[in-house]
Amino acid sequence: MNKLIVAIAVILGAATLAHPAFAYVGPGAGLSLLGALWGLLLALFAAVGFVVAWPVRRWLARRRKSESRALSHPAGAAGSEPSRTAQPR
Repeated sequence: MNKLIVAIAVILGAATLAHPAFAYVGPGAGLSLLGALWGLLLALFAAVGFVVAWPVRRWLARRRKSESRALSHPAGAAGSEPSRTAQPR
């Protein structure tokens, strides 16, 4: 536990005591960094979107399949299941 506290103190001390580097970052480097960041964010959102959309697409496909079956075999048509209503005697 003491090593962790010492490590945190050293990191905070180094971060607060460091002198600023007077360096110029040109627009090319900044745009490259932004482009990489946007690409990474877009890839993450696309991955999450595909994972979330997969069950929805599957549900829609099953729904369309069951609707097409119902339309291709209307009630009372040849080959359909017999009616479960009571028949007059």
